[in-house]
Amino acid sequence: MKVGIMQPYFFPYLGYFSLMKHTDRFILFDTVQFIRHGWIERNRILKPMIEGWQYIRVPLQKHARHTLIKDILIDNTIGWRERIIAQLQHYKKKAPYYSTTLDLIKDIFSDDFLDIVSLNHAVLRKTNAHIGIKKDIEIFSRMNIQIDPVEAPGEWALNICRSIGNVHEYWNPLGGIKIFDPVKYKQNDIQLKFHSVKSKEYFQNRYLFEPGLSIIDVLMFNSKEEINNMLDNYELV
Repeated sequence: MKVGIMQPYFFPYLGYFSLMKHTDRFILFDTVQFIRHGWIERNRILKPMIEGWQYIRVPLQKHARHTLIKDILIDNTIGWRERIIAQLQHYKKKAPYYSTTLDLIKDIFSDDFLDIVSLNHAVLRKTNAHIGIKKDIEIFSRMNIQIDPVEAPGEWALNICRSIGNVHEYWNPLGGIKIFDPVKYKQNDIQLKFHSVKSKEYFQNRYLFEPGLSIIDVLMFNSKEEINNMLDNYELV
């Protein structure tokens, strides 16, 4: 069995979805400290009219610095749904899949969410279903499993895989390669694989292509077939 484990990102980039699609089991890791200025509550889309990008974000309630991701609550006193929808309006005139993408986002936002993990879980599940990815997404804090104490950052994934059992390969994005000790994985008969989507530009109806944006931007400009072709165009290190 191939396993992927990632923190729960908000409308993440294309590579995140490729990792989900091509692993057998995918787990949202939410029992570590929430770090500000990451991808848990925000992501990037195109700016209107001019080159560059802008953030879309979900407002969070005030919390202590050591708060775990699973305990981060959304500030629903702020109209964040309406604000994000408004930020997407500029796609209407230039993106061929604007209507279907906006319908997807409105469907996700139609539910009530108290915490950021539940929101991002819904984002991933419903976006997968929209693209045609059949994948159960598990949330680590709700799995009721015990793992051995962790002594280094790369051991979280190893100890989760050991607790699950029957894991032959662990896949991680290439960017995290430095934190893993391949010897430890080999000692546990788990092959360590690093996944990277081969970058491909797509039409964004502007002069300069803006790479690495949220899956929202990809959905706006590409058909489901084109998106799946991008997801399948990856390499393992």
